Amino acid sequence: MTRHVLDVAVLGAGMIGIDLVTRIKQSPFLDCRLVVGRDDQARGLRLAASLGCPTSADGIDALVNAPRPFDIVFDATNAMSHAEHWARLQPLGTMLVDLTPSRVGHMVIPMVNGTDALMHGNVNLISCGGQASIPILHALTRRYSPDYIEVVTTAASPSVGRATRLNLDEYIATTQDAIRALTGVRDVKAIVNLSPARPPATFRVAMSVLAPGAAIEPVRELVAAAADEVRTYAPGYKVTACTVTDGRVFIAVEVTATGDRIPRYAGNLDIINSAAVLIAEQRAANQELVSVTKELL
Repeated sequence: MTRHVLDVAVLGAGMIGIDLVTRIKQSPFLDCRLVVGRDDQARGLRLAASLGCPTSADGIDALVNAPRPFDIVFDATNAMSHAEHWARLQPLGTMLVDLTPSRVGHMVIPMVNGTDALMHGNVNLISCGGQASIPILHALTRRYSPDYIEVVTTAASPSVGRATRLNLDEYIATTQDAIRALTGVRDVKAIVNLSPARPPATFRVAMSVLAPGAAIEPVRELVAAAADEVRTYAPGYKVTACTVTDGRVFIAVEVTATGDRIPRYAGNLDIINSAAVLIAEQRAANQELVSVTKELL
């Protein structure tokens, strides 16, 4: 049986985009047919070319005018541009995996509602803080009924590119919306810190949850199980603190990057890119299953 391989493109040649390219190159389900930027002298495009990927500096036009549509496009640009990208690619039947906090597409966390990605053409991966916190918060809210959730994300300044800096308001709003939608808790606050520390700080997310009736042993079991699931696609994910005091739950996680093209402290890039590639591979596996089923019928 021939493996079902999807033709994909990466829109954006910054740190996120180039790390995505290296992950796609390692995937047996995905074929990187194009990496797109807006500056033909950009370092990211040169790196993509050195990895054997075709490149273009024509932006979204390069994708729309390609000889045949792409199965999947990873949008690693910015939240303000994503709506236009979706409007131009949707008529082509291309699935868009959105790594910006645009909130245009259907919000997905792989281990929480990953199967939803099979039913939507535009999948939004929320934010790195959302990808790191929501798996644990969702697990907690399946057992408890919290009154309040606060998530504080700390990322090393060198790991945060220009597009993300321009989108900090969108980052916060989208993360809060996603936590509300996927936990059912209405009173939510998200905070993001860009750390200038040297050496750069490892990506960290701290969660404070007011959950009446919460007890330490059940909470630890829920958190450990959720973390184990996240590690199946982001192996650098680690719980560093878990305490419960009078219904006040505090959990901290760190993510160490395991990719070839980003520093170990850039776990913020690692976890969202890991989620993006996993969703694309699941799409490919599902299409392969559909093809096999049709052949058998």
